[in-house]
Amino acid sequence: MSTAPGRVSAPADVLTFGETMLAAQLPGTLAVGAQARTTVAGAESNVAIGLARLGHHAVWAGLVGDDEPGRLVLRTLRGEGVDITRAGTHATAPTGAMLRERRVADLARVHYWRSHSAASLLTAADLAPALGDGARILHLTGITCALGPGPLEAVRTAAAHAQAQGWTVTLDVNHRQRLWTAEEAGRALRPLLPHVTVLIASDDELPVVTGMPGGTPDGEDGEERAVGALLDAGVREVVVKRGGEGAAVRDRQGARHSLPALRVPVRDTVGAGDAFCAGYLSGLLDGLPPAGRLARANTLGAFAVASDGDWEGLPRRDELGLLDAAPGSAIR
Repeated sequence: MSTAPGRVSAPADVLTFGETMLAAQLPGTLAVGAQARTTVAGAESNVAIGLARLGHHAVWAGLVGDDEPGRLVLRTLRGEGVDITRAGTHATAPTGAMLRERRVADLARVHYWRSHSAASLLTAADLAPALGDGARILHLTGITCALGPGPLEAVRTAAAHAQAQGWTVTLDVNHRQRLWTAEEAGRALRPLLPHVTVLIASDDELPVVTGMPGGTPDGEDGEERAVGALLDAGVREVVVKRGGEGAAVRDRQGARHSLPALRVPVRDTVGAGDAFCAGYLSGLLDGLPPAGRLARANTLGAFAVASDGDWEGLPRRDELGLLDAAPGSAIR
């Protein structure tokens, strides 16, 4: 592996890593002559871009191929202000790719080409320089754990290192059924819980990481039990995303906060969870209270769903209040 040229990074606000892919996004189904929009996409880099746009020092230490898609990924992240000093290039394995179809109405279908990609060969040794630079927050996702044994070991090594150094460790469960089963994900993610400070999951992902059924058996709320189990496992704070219903957070001291989602016209829901994470991490970095962190997370999620693309519509810091304007307003 070779690393991108440039200065050695100062300690980051947030360090993250994973797979960023060449992405082709279709307005309809795949067909001969269909027009596709070319971009890059990856859960961790989406978060990094969201943080960089808000003025935070975000480092992405992923691995791409020594090919044109890989160079496009690095150019794009660099152009968005993400620190890629510790990003790596694999000499022989290709950059991953994905294709997203809008199959019917607002239903999207995603196809991946990730097997044997550069990112699937990431190792703990590849991450050592980035971990040595230091960070306030290490942000992890379940997607990276699903890419192969090397990336899973890299996540485990990074989580243990970050906890030992006193960093905040955040984990977005981010379950992808096309990468692995819920049972496989649970077996991989549960050993991480003692290292995790903040766990972020959608309400339907809680059973994945706890192994507990959802629903309300015997009158006991499944979400409540799952969150309690995560806190008992060592997680300090659990954030539950509820889509259009908003989000909630609960901590080990028993504090609970919830906020409804912002009402915006929905154009594209892909990337909303990553935007939410970027907002929540930004709130942590800025020292906001739990309600303030949720509000910023909901705001970035709203920007994401009201815009086309995974990250393209995310706001700059001076734009955080734009959604307070009346619908149809012109900012003059």
